[in-house]
Amino acid sequence: MDNCIFCKIGHKEIPSYTIYEDDLCLAMLDISQTTRGHTLVIPKQHFKNILEVDSSVLSHMMEQVQKIALLLQEKLGATGFNVITNTNEIAGQSVFHFHIHIIPRYDENDTFSVHYTNNQEITDFSEIMAQIQK
Repeated sequence: MDNCIFCKIGHKEIPSYTIYEDDLCLAMLDISQTTRGHTLVIPKQHFKNILEVDSSVLSHMMEQVQKIALLLQEKLGATGFNVITNTNEIAGQSVFHFHIHIIPRYDENDTFSVHYTNNQEITDFSEIMAQIQK
């Protein structure tokens, strides 16, 4: 993809704060720094999102995510992490090149939050299962 910013970063056409790189992927500090050490892991090959990425590349990337999270824990003192990938615009994907966010967490007052709503009381689990099993 000629205009893809992550392809350009992967091909060294645009500089980045790279903290890890191998033949398949690259990990760099996210320009937004949602929290201190916020890192993106991207494949060097272009895939639009997690639904398109090759399973062997995805597996390799997740191994690197774990190693990088451990590094960030050791070096930056993170006490937890959110590991996220957004798929399609509705889910917040803004760069359409698959990437995994590693968002270090330090305390409940840091600058990132995730809110889960409990809809158990109003969810028809049987209907969902029937639809999945069709």
